[in-house]
Amino acid sequence: MRASLNSVTAIILAGSRPGVDSFAAAHGVTLKSLIPVAGKAMLAHVVAAVSANRAINGTQIIAQDIKQLASDPDVADALLAAKAHLIPGAATIAQSLEAVLADPDVRFPLMVTTADNVLLNDPMIAHFLAQSDGSDVAVAVVERDVLLQSYPSSKRTWIKLKGSQYSGANLFYFGSEKAAKLLALWAEIEQDRKKGWKIFTVFGPWLLILGVLRLFTIDQLAERIGRKLGLKAKAVPMPQAEACIDVDKAEDLEMVESILARRRSPG
Repeated sequence: MRASLNSVTAIILAGSRPGVDSFAAAHGVTLKSLIPVAGKAMLAHVVAAVSANRAINGTQIIAQDIKQLASDPDVADALLAAKAHLIPGAATIAQSLEAVLADPDVRFPLMVTTADNVLLNDPMIAHFLAQSDGSDVAVAVVERDVLLQSYPSSKRTWIKLKGSQYSGANLFYFGSEKAAKLLALWAEIEQDRKKGWKIFTVFGPWLLILGVLRLFTIDQLAERIGRKLGLKAKAVPMPQAEACIDVDKAEDLEMVESILARRRSPG
């Protein structure tokens, strides 16, 4: 069913790993999602961007430490403005999403993003939802040339396929309950997210060989994975280079703040 006005539930992943987050600590906070970006907590940027899209009807933020998030003034203001809700998360992303999909009251489709996806904006969301329409699962990606044309010094992890190379963007679409089948795969590769080839090994040696030899286009790869899982899967190339620029390290933060400054002063 087409993602019509007020039909999409947004999920923002704002979890944290056990132990001290050195990146967060360097910026005077204990949670990465509270690192100040252009004057306010990064999570607040994402909540505002998501809630501004007309297709979004309800926003949920999943995190382990929801009390600390709620006590941050930037986040509290964003939650109030968006009428968003904080939900306790599980130990891993896959487990947290499995709990969401297992909820009998869940309403599809779902759009999933992350608290460090600070550059997310309305054109990105609109493009992604339009292109994801009709799928059970969709994943946003950015082609290498698209990113490097705008940000030639940006360093990303690339999946090399027939015809091009792609970097993942933290934007996902779950169109139906069939998406639950993907979460088992997600759990298997969750600890190896920087190893693009890991996804091929889950489906056996033949797919691994085809992947290594780059005999698949990205559409063919999505189709094969969907067929294996019994669902319709799509890869959605994003025209916006910024879709794959999240805030993982100091260099990313500097770049993101520079981009946000240009957005505020386009002239």
